[in-house]
Amino acid sequence: MKPSRIAAAHLLLGAFLITPPSAHPQTVQQPAAASPTVERDHVGDAPDDPGPLATDLSPALKPAAIRAAIKKVADWQLRVAEPNFNSQWTFAALYDGLIAASVTTGDPRYRQAVIDYATRQQWKLLDDRFPHADDMALGQAYLDIYLADPAAHRDPQRIADTKTILDRLVERPDDPAKDLWWWCDALFMAPPVLTRMSLATNDPKYLQFMEREWAITTKSLYDPSHHLYFRDARYLTRKERNGQPIFWSRGNGWVMGALVKVLQTMPATDPRRPEFVQQFRDMAAEVASIQGQDGLWRSGLLDPDSYPLPEISGSAFFTYAIAYGINQHILDRHKYLPVIERSWTGMLGHVYADGRLGSIQPIDGQPGIFKPSASYVYGVGGFLLAGGELERLSSEKRLPSNPRG
Repeated sequence: MKPSRIAAAHLLLGAFLITPPSAHPQTVQQPAAASPTVERDHVGDAPDDPGPLATDLSPALKPAAIRAAIKKVADWQLRVAEPNFNSQWTFAALYDGLIAASVTTGDPRYRQAVIDYATRQQWKLLDDRFPHADDMALGQAYLDIYLADPAAHRDPQRIADTKTILDRLVERPDDPAKDLWWWCDALFMAPPVLTRMSLATNDPKYLQFMEREWAITTKSLYDPSHHLYFRDARYLTRKERNGQPIFWSRGNGWVMGALVKVLQTMPATDPRRPEFVQQFRDMAAEVASIQGQDGLWRSGLLDPDSYPLPEISGSAFFTYAIAYGINQHILDRHKYLPVIERSWTGMLGHVYADGRLGSIQPIDGQPGIFKPSASYVYGVGGFLLAGGELERLSSEKRLPSNPRG
C-alpha cells in the first residue's frame, strides 16, 4: 500500500494552520433535527463495583508486555460488546482498534469479528442523515480490511456502498452558512475514509475534497495560539472555571488520531502534506506540555484541577498519535518517548482484573465528570490503536526500557 499511488492534490487552500478561528454567521451549528439518537445502551457502562484493578500487567515498553495488555483489554471488550455490534461512530472506533489488535498480536479473532459484522451488514454504512460525518466512520474499517488484502483478491463489494456515499459527498456544494464538519470530532470520522478511498481507487478527488473541508473546519475551530481545536463554535468564547479556554480532551484526541490516519494514506508528494505534518507537530508539542503528573490528561485540557479523574479516551488517542509520530520520524524520539512511557503506564493503571478499561468519559461533546469504572467502546478502540503503535516502536527501536530491542 503506497501513498504515492494517489495523484497529488493541487488545491489553493491558503495557510489554514495560521488563520485565527472564525465561525460562519450562526454561532451554534447543530445536527439536523432528523438526526437519529445515538444508540447508548450497549456503548459502555459505569458499574459501582467493577472489581479489583489488574495486577498482572507490566508498563515496560517491551513487545510481550504490550501485547499482553492489548489482549487483556481486547478480549474483555470483544466478549462484552460483540453481541451488540452496530454501525455507529462509537463502534467504528472500536473496529479500528480491533483490526490493529489483530495486526499487533497475530490473533485473527479481533479482525474476524469485524469482518463477520461487516458481512452481516452487507458492507454498508448508515445513510439516514447524509452528509453527517459520524455515519461515514465505519468506512475506515471497511477500507482498511479491503486494502489489507492482496490487490488481486480485493472484493470491490466491500467498499461499494462507501464509495457511493463518498461520491455523493464530493459532489455536494458547500453551504456558506454552515461548515460540513462543524465539530472537531468529525475530522476523525470522515477524512480518513476519504484518503483511503483515494488510495483504493487511485482517484485524487476524495483527497482533494478532504483537504478543502479540513481547511474550512480548521479555520473555524483551530486556535493557533494554543494549537488545539475548540469542539464546536459554542466554545469559541466559553471559559473553564480557571478562566482558560475550554478545550475538550477527547475532541482533540479525535483530531490527533485523524491526523495519524490521514498522514498514513496521504502521498509524500502532496503539496498540502507539510501543513498537516506541521499541525501534527504543533498539537503534539502542546499536548505534551500539558501532560498530567500521572501521565494522563483531564477531560478539560487547560483546567485539570476541575476534573478529578484522568480521561482515557483522549489520553489513548494522544498516545497513539505521539507514538506514530516517533515511529515515522515526525517527532523527536528523545523528547517524546518519555511522554508516551508515562501515558502508557498511566493508562494501564485503569485496567481492571477482568480486562475492563476504565476512566473513559461517556458520550458527550464537552469536558465532563464520570466514574472510575466508566468504560466505552471508542476509548477502548483508542487504547488498542495506541498499543499497536507502541508495540511497533518497542519492536523496531532500541528503547531505554528495552535495550535489546
